[in-house]
Amino acid sequence: MPREEYREQLDALREAVLELSELALDRLRQALAALDGGDEALAREVVAGDAEINRRYLDLEGDCVDLLALQQPVAGDLRLVVASFKILTDLERIADLATNLASYALEMDRDVAPDVDLQRIGALTVAMVEDAMAAYADADPDACHEIAARDDEVDERCERASERIVRALIEREHGAADDRSTEELLGDVSRHLLTIRDLERVGDHAVNVAARTLYAVENDDELIY
Repeated sequence: MPREEYREQLDALREAVLELSELALDRLRQALAALDGGDEALAREVVAGDAEINRRYLDLEGDCVDLLALQQPVAGDLRLVVASFKILTDLERIADLATNLASYALEMDRDVAPDVDLQRIGALTVAMVEDAMAAYADADPDACHEIAARDDEVDERCERASERIVRALIEREHGAADDRSTEELLGDVSRHLLTIRDLERVGDHAVNVAARTLYAVENDDELIY
């Protein structure tokens, strides 16, 4: 294959990864909006859209395999293809987590822990993914380190939010009688805790993207875990 066509394939792979990231981010933003407003139609749209992301992910995974098998890239090109392959997996899982969030939105009672700001945590994780993909697009190693450092804030906020929800459950159980059964209340608490867990995982995937980008750009595996 002529060198020019080979470079075009690498550039096309990078662009396709960025396009998939936009689709996954759009699903994540929609899921957060559905959680915030209790929008069942939007939540169902997110759930239904997961199949499209899975299809695109598999197509791009095949492109990566073809590049590795047929072109046998080396050095920086090899790292780019391998990093892109791994990043695609993170993006597909972010989309899966968005589907989870949308599913929780269909049944969640947002009054269980009204002082827990799920939207703030969600906004932080969305920004981390956005910035991680910008670092990938720009081959920016400094941004990769900065994104990894921000994960501590997300983890801390998630831990505090989980504690508040458990405290709210205890206080409600020891307070005035509730119209709902214990099973219903536990179901709502569980959905809140799962939402927090999944948002934390989105942040973890953003760090993974930054780690793979750093590896591709500088052959530095410091952030890979």
